[in-house]
Amino acid sequence: MKALRLYGPHDLRLVEETAPRPQKDEVLLRVRSVTICHSDIHYYRDGRIGDTVSQEPLVLGHEFCAEVVEVPAGVEGLQVGGLVAVEPAISCGRCRYCREGNPNLCAHLLFAGTPPLDGGLREYVAYRPEFLFPLPADLDADEGALLEPLGVALHSWDLGKLRVGQTVAIVGCGPIGLLLIQLARIAGATQVLAVEPLAYRRELAAELGAIPFTPADDLARCAAEYTEGHGVDVAIEVAGTVPAQEEAALMVKRGGTVVLVGIPPEDQLVFTHHLVRRKGLTLKVARRMKHTYPRAIALVRRGLVELRSLITHRFPLAEADAGFRLVETYGDGVIKVAIHP
Repeated sequence: MKALRLYGPHDLRLVEETAPRPQKDEVLLRVRSVTICHSDIHYYRDGRIGDTVSQEPLVLGHEFCAEVVEVPAGVEGLQVGGLVAVEPAISCGRCRYCREGNPNLCAHLLFAGTPPLDGGLREYVAYRPEFLFPLPADLDADEGALLEPLGVALHSWDLGKLRVGQTVAIVGCGPIGLLLIQLARIAGATQVLAVEPLAYRRELAAELGAIPFTPADDLARCAAEYTEGHGVDVAIEVAGTVPAQEEAALMVKRGGTVVLVGIPPEDQLVFTHHLVRRKGLTLKVARRMKHTYPRAIALVRRGLVELRSLITHRFPLAEADAGFRLVETYGDGVIKVAIHP
């Protein structure tokens, strides 16, 4: 089979490998769509995320959808030829954190596309069935891959605990930020403010119903203007930059909540101390997602959240490097790139 391996920063190579042989409790999958996340770009650009370093050639790609090829005896709910969304986080189910209901914090977690577990940018994958979610017939492979970032958006929204009739700011209008704006619309937020430096993404945010600003605006004043002088109830940062953390804190009210989702390349959490202290803010940090796939599938199937328009570019596996460069440089109006192995 063909696989795309990262040998070092900006060094993606298409290689020929032996297809995986599934263990007796594994499903054999044919990968149909992989969407590029900015977490993948950390590895592509730097060979690492924080203190997690790629020491060996690694197959990236944790947002993926696949077709079922072989199902082991005794496994129900999976049909050969059917599409499945793949949960990239393989939790043990036995440690303290899994038993407490937090598999995303599993002490023994393996994550597709993060050392030592290869991801989806290859033709075939063997995977445990409990981490596969069958798609209804009206969802395609690209939508199946995008259920993972939608799951991250859902988990981030849950952490914010925004009530109907409250206000929210979304800092960063990449794919997850645009998904959060859609969630805010259906969850009853009365004001949705959005911060984004790229003009084309601000336009998309406005089309989805948000009031857009740039990081250069006086964000505290802007938030106060639309919230009777107080600031938003919740701010969710999905920009993945250190300045965006402070931007979220500037926009939120006294006693409000800031949810941090993005991963800055500096691997730092930085706030002006008196800002968060005097406001008495609650800070929450999203760690991937948990228990979100069934809800994500239901939202898309009912037309409450739209995914297809997020994908602006598609490439075959042999041309995936062009897709990575596009996402890294924010070129050609890119929102989301899909790779089709």
